[in-house]
Order: sequence, then structure tokens, then C-alpha cells
Amino acid sequence: MSKSSFPNNLYQRAKRPLQRKAAFNLLKKYHGQSRSIEDRVNWAMNFGSKGPYKIRTLQVPYEINALAEAVDKLKPRIILEIGTARAGTLLLWSSLASEKVISCDIADMTVQDELYRSLPPPDSDCEVVLLSGDSHTEEFKQRVVRELAGEQVDFLFIDGDHRLEGVTTDYNNYRELVRPGGIIAFHDILEKQPLPENQVYHLWKVLSKELDTEEFVQDYDQRGYGIGVVHVPS
Repeated sequence: MSKSSFPNNLYQRAKRPLQRKAAFNLLKKYHGQSRSIEDRVNWAMNFGSKGPYKIRTLQVPYEINALAEAVDKLKPRIILEIGTARAGTLLLWSSLASEKVISCDIADMTVQDELYRSLPPPDSDCEVVLLSGDSHTEEFKQRVVRELAGEQVDFLFIDGDHRLEGVTTDYNNYRELVRPGGIIAFHDILEKQPLPENQVYHLWKVLSKELDTEEFVQDYDQRGYGIGVVHVPS
């Protein structure tokens, strides 16, 4: 049977062992030396793995560098992320948190579980916790609360559902879990967006008028991207 006639899903499954091995080899190389935040960002954007083990984040380098530096200044113990996607930002947060990163996504992450849990540096005590499900529900929020076991997070990154209703629900659900003096960040805050369902701007427009905020934006005329940060009062 030729490759072209081989059922696609079976062909993809057949490639997984080699893709998994290649991903872990890349991770070993990544962990092989101490890296600056800028270097870690570059790896997060260009990790090089493939298939279900592909690690990548769609960010503007200046913007995600600025956010990573702001998070690093917090000396975070615990980070909560809504929207794992391809785990590029998870790679960053797991190198900054000293105790735990809770990463949440609507998609099932069973296949990627072992790789993603291995993202923290070998000498780190950071644990990666993966939660799959609908972050908008009270049941899912309680799963996050149980993982925190009475602790609060230093940094909350909201980069999941970009519709206005969805991002507003995530903000309302999880903002109370952030400690005083911590930060909450949103991705894709600019008004000009390539997709109509990217509606974070409408929430950000309200929050930026009411709260202590700052923005990391490469170019205000760019289409898409932009990171907004809320500073939680201390």
C-alpha cells in the first residue's frame, strides 16, 4: 500500500513514535544549557517538533518577551494559563514558575501529556498540571481550585476563547484566584483582528479604563496580537 492510499489517521498514528522521540530530543537540547528569556521565547516560537508533539506559540517576539520579563520579576510560584494550544507559552511559564503551572485547554491533551509535563528544567521543582475541558463551567473552575489547594496564583494568562462572552467569562471566573500584587494578562487585545471571533479588544477597552493596566504592543497599526496586563492591587 502506498503512502497516498494509506488511511490518513493510521499514517499519522504510525509517525507518532518518531515524532515523540524527536520532540524529546529537542527538549533535551533545550534543557542542555542555561537560557535567557529571549532565547526561551525563541525556542517557544520555533521549537521544531511536529505532529501532536509540535510546540509553538503565535506571538510577536517583542510582546511576549516583555510579558515574560514582567512575569519573571514576580518570582512566581504558581502560574495559571487558560489556553494551552501548542504549549509554546507553557514552555515559557514552566521555566519561570518555581512550584506549579496549571494549563487548561478545551482539547484533550492525553497524547502530549508526557512531553508537556517534562517541560520544566531538570533542576526545577515545578510541576505541570494539564486540565482538559470547558473553562467556562463552574465544574471546571472547581477542578482548578482543587489543584490550587488553598493557594493563589501569581500570574494568570488568558489566551483561550477569544469571543467576548468567552474571554469575559474566563476573566470573571479566575481573576479571584490571583494573589494581591499579581498580574493577569490577555493576548490579542488590539482592535484590528484577522478573525471576527477575536473580540478580546472589547473587554480590554473596558478594563483598561477601570484598572491599573499596561500594554505590550509592537505596532498599534498591526493586525492582531497585542498583550494587555492588569496589575492586581497589592
